[in-house]
Amino acid sequence: MTLEKKKNKQISKPILVAILALLLLATMPLSAITAQEKPAATKPITVTLDGKDVKLKDPVIVTSGRLYLPVALLSRMFGAQVDWNNNSEETTINTAYGDRIILGNGVPVVYFNGTRYVMDDAPFVEEGRMYIPLRDAAELLHARVNWNEEERVAGLESVPRAVVTEQFGLTEIVKQMGSSNDELLKRNGLKAKDSIEVGTKLRVVIPTLFDREAKPFTEEDRLLLAKITQVEVGDESYESQLAVANVILNRVKDSRFPKTIRDVIYSGKQFPPAHNGLLDRSVPKATALRAAKDALNGKNNVEGAVYFYNPRVTKGDFWSGLSTVGTIGSHRFAK
Repeated sequence: MTLEKKKNKQISKPILVAILALLLLATMPLSAITAQEKPAATKPITVTLDGKDVKLKDPVIVTSGRLYLPVALLSRMFGAQVDWNNNSEETTINTAYGDRIILGNGVPVVYFNGTRYVMDDAPFVEEGRMYIPLRDAAELLHARVNWNEEERVAGLESVPRAVVTEQFGLTEIVKQMGSSNDELLKRNGLKAKDSIEVGTKLRVVIPTLFDREAKPFTEEDRLLLAKITQVEVGDESYESQLAVANVILNRVKDSRFPKTIRDVIYSGKQFPPAHNGLLDRSVPKATALRAAKDALNGKNNVEGAVYFYNPRVTKGDFWSGLSTVGTIGSHRFAK
């Protein structure tokens, strides 16, 4: 056999394999090829109100397994009035049934008719709009929500108030709604001794978060926290001030430190202004007051940090041996 024939024989096998592969691809369904190249798109989420589709200008956001919708959109759906405070980054909602709701950006505590409750997840601002967990929002706005996973439909149902009649009193309403006397009275700002007359309209949706009242704090604590924050980082950003406030609150929770805000600030050497008179003369500005309030309401941007220091000024084995949680402004926050 000549050298040329040997070469032709060696080349023929790879060519034959390539031809067979092309034939196999040609016989495969186009859908099968496409599926390998690009995963199937997730079906978009639909929101309905009382069975009718809601037109959404802004996207539904899904995070941590929860659906979030814009606060303003939800409020309008249920006839509520919404006000946004850009300085405090708070939304105030006055509902059609007379409830008052105050939500803060990144703050897990909601003020509902003057009482503080803890939500499972905090509202947040995205693209200039505040988003809130859909289920919490629906209940606060006196509505219910049902989620159909297969159809990816969030069905909102507005719930009218129950009207007291001679035949349909508190006992009957409680039984129908599956709540308790105490829950229904609390929801309507009533006490057991209050008389409920015929014709009274009662709000009957009991928000789930009613079981999670936030730990109280005093105005004295808030002011003291704002004052030390002002002294320490009053010329820096809100994020820096929030972090300093949280270092103090993290210490209150830590067994190595005193158990009150005042004792944490006035003990030890971490806060010299508490011992040289600067703290007593401090007048906190709006940003420090907001940082103190948000921290007390659970917004924490330095989880676990119990120390803060300026690495350009403070040095030594103790500080270098700490674990850094984050650096904000001129300070490093550590544990």
